[in-house]
Amino acid sequence: MRFGTVALVGRSNVGKSTFLNAALGERLAIVSSLPQTTRDSLLGVAHRPDAQIAFIDTPGLHRPRSELGRRMNAAAVDAARSADVVLMMTDVPGGESTAEAIERDRPVLALLPEGRPVLLVVNKVDLLKDKSRLLPLLDAYGAQHPFAELLPVSVRNADGVDRVLAAIACRLPEGSAGYDADTLTNRPTTFFVREYVREQILQSARREVPHSVAVSVDAVDEGPRVLVVKATIHVEKEGQLRILVGKGGEQIKRIGTGARLRLEELLGRQVHLELFVRISARWKDVPRQLAELGYDTPASADIDRHFAEAPGPRRTSKARKK
Repeated sequence: MRFGTVALVGRSNVGKSTFLNAALGERLAIVSSLPQTTRDSLLGVAHRPDAQIAFIDTPGLHRPRSELGRRMNAAAVDAARSADVVLMMTDVPGGESTAEAIERDRPVLALLPEGRPVLLVVNKVDLLKDKSRLLPLLDAYGAQHPFAELLPVSVRNADGVDRVLAAIACRLPEGSAGYDADTLTNRPTTFFVREYVREQILQSARREVPHSVAVSVDAVDEGPRVLVVKATIHVEKEGQLRILVGKGGEQIKRIGTGARLRLEELLGRQVHLELFVRISARWKDVPRQLAELGYDTPASADIDRHFAEAPGPRRTSKARKK
């Protein structure tokens, strides 16, 4: 039997959270087509006959534009530095050359820890029209870091996920399982209330609204039949509040219904969810507010410097889920 932790690291929107859900066989992590969907590290435990794999999904490494962004980067790097195995995920280049694709990942490559196995997973190979580009791409990445293995996959098509799990399992330390056989995650219900409300906003709102939103849980009542939860959606501007409430409150009702159904699916019990919206100006840059909202990993200037000259995100006609 083998057991260990595996950090999933990479840029935003390369498929880390989608891979975690595929590995677990559960829709645990939230996904969307927008960058920086994942803000917190999330433990998900995969149970195999030969190994128990404790995955840690992390925020996408990116050039930060706020204190929140810096804390997200720090959370990802902290997870990588403490894991037994690191899985760096990237995706196939769109219109770029192989050299440009490598350059996009330069900050991530620079932050990979030494002294432990690092696997490279190249996702979305189903989108690579010219398959002859794949082997040179893998060779180019292999020249950048001593990866233990390079694995092309298409997580969306469930192609290659089992190969990745097998490659991870054989590199974990030998030892007894670290979690009970029925453990899926160690995150509390309040964490998923925040995440699943935010997921509905990511799916229903546009422009700057989703990235200006945070969610706090005000009260939880563990009744015998129904879990009653009251939560507040924090926005930065009056216009964002009006968008989320919607005409006659219809938008906030849709958000609440979608989040409630996701919670009931995860918890296997009835949930009553009440949502409120308030303005918390500049919450993304106020350390005290960030800590109160659960984003308490301290930022690191050592990480920031790797993104000083990093290229910005690509513009694509059709975004893919993270």
